[in-house]
Amino acid sequence: MYQQLYQFRPSDPGEITARSLVLSLLAGSEVPQISISRLIKAGTLFDIEAATMRVAVTRLMQSGHLESSDRGVYVPGPRSRALTTRVQKWKDVNDRKRDWDGEWLTALTQHLGRTNRKQVRARERALALSGYRETPQNFWVRPANLARDLQDHRNDLISIGADEGILIHRVCATASGEEAAWSGLWSVDVLRESYDRAIRTMEDSMKLVPDLPATVAAKETFLVGQSVIRAINYDPLLPKELGPDHRFRDMVMMMRTYNKVGIACWLRFDASA
Repeated sequence: MYQQLYQFRPSDPGEITARSLVLSLLAGSEVPQISISRLIKAGTLFDIEAATMRVAVTRLMQSGHLESSDRGVYVPGPRSRALTTRVQKWKDVNDRKRDWDGEWLTALTQHLGRTNRKQVRARERALALSGYRETPQNFWVRPANLARDLQDHRNDLISIGADEGILIHRVCATASGEEAAWSGLWSVDVLRESYDRAIRTMEDSMKLVPDLPATVAAKETFLVGQSVIRAINYDPLLPKELGPDHRFRDMVMMMRTYNKVGIACWLRFDASA
């Protein structure tokens, strides 16, 4: 389910719910908190009523995804804090990588079971967010080119949803030579096409938004920006030996530019009546 989310896919306005809008705005905010008034105003872009936004905020607080830092002001709660922080650091995504020495990371999950479907989804999302792909032998692998050491990387996985009992190993060789097939778990052509499509979408959007009404421009930049940041955060961060690393860097650089355009559009929207 989660293994294809690294591919860029423009967000569908019809898929935006009050819950997803609250979490996306909080994760995408330049400041670590957001007010209920701003959430309600943002909801109007997607025909979400104020009462619906308030209910979503209440339920997110009850589930631990939000906390109130002041009256009518919200920050990430304990259940979303690690993931929100990760999303907010998309600009520094290239710092998560180091040169690849040909070794691999493996995640063993068979002993964790699959009866708790909610936890299985959280586990697989955490692995997908960290660039792992599942092998035919039912364990997960990725190149060992992440900047974090093994224990810190394992802690990162757990903080975003993986089980406490997950086993992470570094593999330098296998007797069966399986690592030769692991490189094919990611499609270079699919990645390159995804990066190119994201860049084209941002370029086209930046040509349009200066002439759009404030509400339309804010909605446009939210949908485009959200979908690109999602692709960045789900990217497998492959080394240059396995994927089009230069094109990924181009996409991130373009998103930095697009983010400035989006901020300007939202300032214009916030100032509108």
